[in-house]
Amino acid sequence: MTRTAVKVLLLWLLAMIAGVAWITQTRFTADMSFFLPADPSPQQEVLVGQMKDGAVSRLLMLGIEGGDEASRARASMALRQALIDGGHFLSVQNGEVEGLQAERDFLLRYRYHLSPAVAPQRFTSEGLRESIDKTIGVVSSPVGYLFKPYLLQDPTGEMIEILSRLHPGSEPETRQGVWMSRDGQRALLLTQTRASGADTDGQEQAMEAARAAFAGLQTDPALRGLSLTMSGPGLFAVKARESIRSEISRISLMSSIGIGLLLLWIYRSPRAMAFGLLPVTAGTVAAIVAVDLVFGTVHGITIGFGAALIGESVDYAIYFFVQSGRVGIQAWRESFWPTIRLGVMTSIAGFGALLFAGFPGLAQLGVYALAGIITAALVTRFVLPAVAGEGVRVAPTGPLAHTTQRWLDHAWRLRWPMLVLAFVALAYLVQQRDTLWGRDLSALSTVTDEEAQVDARLRADIGAPDARYMVLVSAPGREAALEAAEEASRRLDGLVASGDMAGYDSPTRFLPSEQVQRQRLDSLPPAQAMRAELQRALEGAPLSASRLEPFLQAVEAARHSPLLQRSDLDGTAMALAVDSLMSQSGDQWSIVLPLRPTVLDDGQPSDIDGARVRQALDGTSALFIDLKAEFESLYADYLGQAIALSLAGVALITLMLAFTLRSLRRLVRMMLPLFMTVVLLMAGLHLGGSSINMLHLVGLLMVVAVGSNYTLFFDTMDEDGGLAPDVWSSMTVAVVTTLIGFGALAVSHVPVLRSIGGVVAPGVVIVLVLAAAFITPRRVSDR
Repeated sequence: MTRTAVKVLLLWLLAMIAGVAWITQTRFTADMSFFLPADPSPQQEVLVGQMKDGAVSRLLMLGIEGGDEASRARASMALRQALIDGGHFLSVQNGEVEGLQAERDFLLRYRYHLSPAVAPQRFTSEGLRESIDKTIGVVSSPVGYLFKPYLLQDPTGEMIEILSRLHPGSEPETRQGVWMSRDGQRALLLTQTRASGADTDGQEQAMEAARAAFAGLQTDPALRGLSLTMSGPGLFAVKARESIRSEISRISLMSSIGIGLLLLWIYRSPRAMAFGLLPVTAGTVAAIVAVDLVFGTVHGITIGFGAALIGESVDYAIYFFVQSGRVGIQAWRESFWPTIRLGVMTSIAGFGALLFAGFPGLAQLGVYALAGIITAALVTRFVLPAVAGEGVRVAPTGPLAHTTQRWLDHAWRLRWPMLVLAFVALAYLVQQRDTLWGRDLSALSTVTDEEAQVDARLRADIGAPDARYMVLVSAPGREAALEAAEEASRRLDGLVASGDMAGYDSPTRFLPSEQVQRQRLDSLPPAQAMRAELQRALEGAPLSASRLEPFLQAVEAARHSPLLQRSDLDGTAMALAVDSLMSQSGDQWSIVLPLRPTVLDDGQPSDIDGARVRQALDGTSALFIDLKAEFESLYADYLGQAIALSLAGVALITLMLAFTLRSLRRLVRMMLPLFMTVVLLMAGLHLGGSSINMLHLVGLLMVVAVGSNYTLFFDTMDEDGGLAPDVWSSMTVAVVTTLIGFGALAVSHVPVLRSIGGVVAPGVVIVLVLAAAFITPRRVSDR
């Protein structure tokens, strides 16, 4: 190796070391932000916020099954205590009174600030008598032990009023002192993780802590027959990341082994094979670094897409070694590099359109593809010739290449059959245009039907919100937002009373507006007047007024107490409940009120009538949001954008070829195979039962970008002599490597990766066959 080659190789190696060092600091993610817009609307901003840090995103539902009721209850109590001590959870509830100690103390202290029943008439003699009688009735009931210790401090039952409105109609059944499912077969726990929904690592640590804590219970012989079930958004995110991670590892291994064995067979030289990996290695490292620099994080799906791009990036080295082996490096630069360069430019034009996508998913794919392709091409042009030199030779083409090349003499016979097939496929697409496009984002989800059923069952048992239905209020300033949320709550109370929904959550239950707090505290009478009203209210009652001195002192203290502030919630689970439902953007504050649908007889949640909710909220600034419908609308926007970007990419490729070729005949001859391939692939997908989604479109765009490289080589062949053997050999090897890379994606268990691979893998074969059929001239003997 010459001194120049050593210098070039060292520079390449230093660049790779720097790139790998950067990658070690890169943050990789697998959350749904891949599908979220970069510039969301107000409704979409709620969607983004709730998915990343909303209260529902932190929920982890646990179910303990097996054994008998007593053992399940015992395990529930032990697990709750273990999770609280572990530090990964802000709140762990299972129905035990002891589990709400901090919350109970907070509610008792601020009950007059928080109770919606506090009003002037409540503290008249009639109002006092009615509320005290009601409280005594509750204390005498089976759940009275919860409130009996507070009877003398809170005879009007403000604690009862607050708690009864927290989960109206959705509180799980309590057996053996803990929550149980309606059929009694599961003990239930509802937790809130300390980690946010966007912190997948933190979510995974919390779940591992829950599993470890439950495994620790198995040392008790009485609890060995029990099993733990869990579900929640965080669990789905963790499983999605693990699924994508394992699939990427599998895909990379399959691609690397397959392509490596093929290249070793083609090159018959470990040295040539090692040099041939320089472009793809450089392209992969540069692509990951570029995505991280632009977006600050790299999604697992982007890496999976990049693993398949190995097949195309390695093509450039194949072109160099196979073609330059016959004519020499200088002749290769003059004869073949312009064609390769034009192919690189068409790929840049195609994938460059993705940079203008309005959400990070497509834009990341575009940045990755551009950085990887450009780097691989530059390394092929400037590094490989320097380090490999003239000494690297590839073995002559074998019998397989000679046999397939002879087929080219008869490829033109496929023209009319393929034209007829493409016409039929086009007619089919026109006929099926209304059902052609898939508009359901769940088709790309990694959540299995079994996992969805477990989630629905636990959610129905616990009465947890499913985050589908929400009401959004916004206002300039936190106080104005709280007041708007209280107005919306008054409207929603009517829907709860009519049975249109089971309930809703609101931060104003724990942090009322200052206006409402003042109204409530102003309703409390002075001590002397209060004592007189209490004496009249309890005349002839079993509870004497003299025993309620703690109550009178509490009312007097509340009259002079400061208003409740957000900082007063610190140390309780209510702090998270408030913070996760409120957000600030500049001076604008937004509050989300998740709605709880009613539960049907089969345990499944019913749909909430959006028209009824909007009618109830009419006249307010509140917006009703159906997140499922919002997701579908969002995905429809993505699909439309993907279609537009794909068409723009194809248009750029066409314009570039038109400018270069300066011949309408040659342009049509090159674009026709690409158009026919797209039509055949779309018809095949739909006939196979797949609605076309936005990632299918990315795959189609890549077929056009890669396929244009093949048509360019066919266009450069001799009118009579056809393709040179080394050109055809390099093309067939390039097709096989691309087929291996994207074929591995096509058999992936991750729908997102499978969507791309299932298009590109067959697409590169079809476009090669069609290019041969429509660009290869008829031989003289066949005319």
